[in-house]
Amino acid sequence: MLKINEIFHSIQGESSYAGRPCIFIRLTYCNLRCSYCDTTDAFYEGNYFSIDDILKVIHSYQCKLVEITGGEPLLQSDVYPLMNRLCDEGYEVLLETNGSVDISNVDPRVKKIIDIKCPTSGMANKNLWENINHVKYDDEIKFVISNREDYDWMKDVILRYQISDRCKILTGPVYNVLNPAQLAEWILNDNLDVRMQLQLQKYIWSPETRGV
Repeated sequence: MLKINEIFHSIQGESSYAGRPCIFIRLTYCNLRCSYCDTTDAFYEGNYFSIDDILKVIHSYQCKLVEITGGEPLLQSDVYPLMNRLCDEGYEVLLETNGSVDISNVDPRVKKIIDIKCPTSGMANKNLWENINHVKYDDEIKFVISNREDYDWMKDVILRYQISDRCKILTGPVYNVLNPAQLAEWILNDNLDVRMQLQLQKYIWSPETRGV
């Protein structure tokens, strides 16, 4: 059984998959408390579903892209057989994880989007750096940037761990905190090899809207 905060069909708002229709499975519970968190309802709220029950909901949508997110989905052990089942059924499966939990046991067919927490998140001391050794080229590492300190810290991490040689790199501003144009200027001035992203769902719908 898995405690599920919500399951919904929407437009993928982030990552290199942004803009594509996607089914989201948001699991309950998170071990971090980031300063800019926008899904605090997923800390505890949710209902229990069996994997078969989850798949019944998924089958009702005509969509083959599925993202498992949270909260932190890897805190619930049954997420592993869920990911396996989805892959076995031919779904393209994305996993969004906060970077503090071991990813080495995730099905290699799953594309991982791993958040590395920057200083102003308040959670940078929770990054599990060993995870970088388990990324594949089609995985993605994400940095959420609040200010110049975060940006410079990100550059140092990218260089120190040679992330550009390992996988795709995403970066984006904290919504309504850092002007996207400012982040874009820094990236261009440094010719930084990253993909800048905005949280598309917050521009299509209200930032407070759930289930989108």
